[in-house]
Amino acid sequence: MAHSNHSSTFFFLTGLPGLEAVYVWLSIPLCIMYIASLAGNGLILWVVKSESSLHQPMYYFLSMLAVTDLGLSASTLPTMLTIYMMGIREVALDMCLAQLFFIHTFSIMESSVLLTMAFDRFVAISSPLRYGTILTNPRIASLGLAIVVRSIGLHIPAPIMLKKLPYCQKRQLSHSYCLHPDVMKLACTDTHINSAYGLFVVLSTLGVDSVLIVLSYALILHTVLSIASKTERLKALNTCVSHICSVLLFYTPMIGLSMIHRFGKWASPCSRVLLSYLHFLTPPVLNPVVYTIKTKQIRVKILRIFRSGGATIGDTQGH
Repeated sequence: MAHSNHSSTFFFLTGLPGLEAVYVWLSIPLCIMYIASLAGNGLILWVVKSESSLHQPMYYFLSMLAVTDLGLSASTLPTMLTIYMMGIREVALDMCLAQLFFIHTFSIMESSVLLTMAFDRFVAISSPLRYGTILTNPRIASLGLAIVVRSIGLHIPAPIMLKKLPYCQKRQLSHSYCLHPDVMKLACTDTHINSAYGLFVVLSTLGVDSVLIVLSYALILHTVLSIASKTERLKALNTCVSHICSVLLFYTPMIGLSMIHRFGKWASPCSRVLLSYLHFLTPPVLNPVVYTIKTKQIRVKILRIFRSGGATIGDTQGH
């Protein structure tokens, strides 16, 4: 039975099934993850802004990645905390549509930034002498603007189309936040147009981006293999390790989640929820860690900050 009054339409979110008794305890590691994401990405942004030696294309793209990670964390945070801290699973239609818009928008932004970072690595390795003239500040700003316009523009129609659908009495979502395919399944009408549009957006963004990232690394590998010195080859490949880790962190859970949604009717609800957490929650937490460990300039700057902070505390106690 359809429900036509959208003002009173609510959906019910899903936490980890079977663990309802310990949701309050599970909220502790979740809060730690959100705090770690905020602190890590905020620190990356502050270090890049304050250190003039990091005012280079690679670090500008890293800042873009940090901003999208912060946006992704902020998009999932409201419903995650209400489920696990307060036990509230109900979410209004308008809030649900706003959340899915921001989640999908920041996901596409992250994919787009990872693609631009792959291009950055290709230019740095294949044309190091022209690196600064190819990736100028105006071009980087244009790429950033294109990423924002592309991500927002492609996702504006989705919530508008979903808003017009009538929804059935059964409104149980499969995740702890609202996602386009999940909400669309609850409509009591034909959703072929919505499904086709969703597929178009996924293929034209995540699909195209992933293919171009693979192509970029194929070209990088071809360039690296043409370098005579083994030491120089390893040095060139080492500059790509952080980016490869970020790509794997983002795309691997997403591919697994897509496979389960389409072919894994046998999969347990718990595995779907866990994979979605891996996809949306872990990259914002681990990306700053990966780049801090693997990028010497950032690591040195952060260590310098902590050492100067420790010295300041010691001097204060001494007085």
